[in-house]
Amino acid sequence: MNTITQTDEDIVERIEAAGVKIREVHKTASSVIFGQDEVISNTLITLLSGGHALLIGVPGIAKTKLVETIAAIAGMDSKRIQFTPDLMPYDITGSEVLEEDATGKRHFRFLKGPVFTQLLMADEINRASPKTQSALLQAMQEHEVSVAGTRQELPKPFHVLATQNPLEQEGTYPLPEAQLDRFLMQIDVLYPDELAERRMLYATTGTEEPSLGTVLTATELMAMQHLVRQIPVGDKVVDAILQLVRAARPGDGASERINHLVTWGPGPRASQSFMMAIRARALIDGRLAPSVEDVKALATPILKHRMALTFAARAEGITITDIIEELAATLE
Repeated sequence: MNTITQTDEDIVERIEAAGVKIREVHKTASSVIFGQDEVISNTLITLLSGGHALLIGVPGIAKTKLVETIAAIAGMDSKRIQFTPDLMPYDITGSEVLEEDATGKRHFRFLKGPVFTQLLMADEINRASPKTQSALLQAMQEHEVSVAGTRQELPKPFHVLATQNPLEQEGTYPLPEAQLDRFLMQIDVLYPDELAERRMLYATTGTEEPSLGTVLTATELMAMQHLVRQIPVGDKVVDAILQLVRAARPGDGASERINHLVTWGPGPRASQSFMMAIRARALIDGRLAPSVEDVKALATPILKHRMALTFAARAEGITITDIIEELAATLE
């Protein structure tokens, strides 16, 4: 008969305490961001997983406000970059300047760019050219940047929450596939329902500004990220992840339908993202282990930006979401 050790009891207590704390963060954020409960949840899952999120939606639906709110509640140092067509890579990473001291000796000094923060808001990331967008690649994956051949380490924790306008809007550039894959999730921010929009009208057009207290600290967040990695994942859930991700890839062994509809599919980083995100979702819900239902629930935000449709699929009016939902429905 299996017995629960003292270490197991300690982990259970910490998971429960972390769940209470993160649900308080969610509740506080919901008092400011109306009608976006799922968006807030997925953003918190991303942070607990140690990843980055891409928030997509039309202007004016509180994408930027969401990032500012999360930064304030989580007590994280944050900076914002407004991406524009003339933004250059050194505007993100920083650059070296030549200085002269009192003795006349010249030397280079590195001026840190806005990427040196704990929570970076990359606002309207697809307004900048692909060259500038790629400046974030090394930072997002390795948590460091290279300037003039010298590596500069970024603060811990480090997260990028990028906002993006729909690609069909004028003056936008598609993000490179390699950069898209660095985002743990693509979170679609939709219009709020009528009741939420009514609450928003009253709350945002009066004389009082809502005050947000710090519920979490950066140190506590890093402890939760470590705790998430300790949550066990059953073989059945791992099998569901592998089945879903591998079924979404065209090529040898794929179904005829996937080969017909999908140009390229998710790589191993998608499976890694699932493993972290489902644990974080379980923690938020106060559960000690994730389930196949977590895999189904997170399938679209984790896979959507890691797949591309063929011309035939677009001509038939099929979307990536349609394909992902079809594949997720086959999981048991």
